[in-house]
Amino acid sequence: MTTNMTTGMTITLACHVGIGPMVEGVALVADDNFSARYDLDRVNGVFSRPQHWLYGQSYRHVVLVLNTAKGGVATAWMLHEMVSRDMAPRALLLNAANTILAQGAALANMAMCDRFTDGDVTQLIRTGDRLTVDPAAGIVTINERGEG
Repeated sequence: MTTNMTTGMTITLACHVGIGPMVEGVALVADDNFSARYDLDRVNGVFSRPQHWLYGQSYRHVVLVLNTAKGGVATAWMLHEMVSRDMAPRALLLNAANTILAQGAALANMAMCDRFTDGDVTQLIRTGDRLTVDPAAGIVTINERGEG
């Protein structure tokens, strides 16, 4: 269901039932892929791979909205470790996750959703949008449009 933001209404996006708790946060969006191992400086909380669209930006406490997951088995323990040190995003929203990222989100108790029915999530959500992510219901709500 999509409604007009200028009237104070929300935009609700449907997706595959996800993993983790319901969370709220501000979106950080890029039409790029995601690897916890190769894209992130997990000590300082920023994207560290120079070729990534979000290079230099903080991923801490935001809802990351990206294209697809990449990488291997290290992702599972890396997400868990990032959450344990309070250096993790609030949620991951992807067009397509892989089983390893899903396993990592489950291990870390991190909200994660993918397979949005309305289209490319990197086009539906903008950087700065205020979101509610409800993985159990398979719903992401844009509560307020950001500047980005």
